[in-house]
Amino acid sequence: MYTLKRTQRIPMSLEEAWKFFSAPANLQKITPKDLGFQILSEVPDEMYEGLFIHYKVSPLFGIKMNWTTEITHVRDKEFFVDEQRVGPYKIWHHEHHFVEIPGGVEMTDIVSYQLPLGILGRIVHPILVKSRLENIFEHRFKTVEEKFGKYEKEQAA
Repeated sequence: MYTLKRTQRIPMSLEEAWKFFSAPANLQKITPKDLGFQILSEVPDEMYEGLFIHYKVSPLFGIKMNWTTEITHVRDKEFFVDEQRVGPYKIWHHEHHFVEIPGGVEMTDIVSYQLPLGILGRIVHPILVKSRLENIFEHRFKTVEEKFGKYEKEQAA
């Protein structure tokens, strides 16, 4: 099992952050274009436990894949969890945490995942998968910063 953890501070209220990040349609706005991310199912304005979301993605080499996630846990303005039900991973468990801080919100993503194909999956992980996931989350960080501004320590004072 592998884990990726990213934390970002955003100069916006907890309510604004929750409204943006808990709206499934906004995921496409912060996902790299080269991922070929496309939501196939109708999605509500705000997610809820038990929501299934169907996507098309091209995670590697432009190969299109179906991906279905389920929102398994939601605690309003605190966290939500999406888990893969169909897709490229053997296991995908993605936690999104939100904490109000002076001058903004601290958002933490924790992704726990496992690749299919046993030893072959473990071999390709450091070469292809780990760096690709890091690039996706780096793109999200930069896009969120461009969209909402850079958190400055002076704002918190």
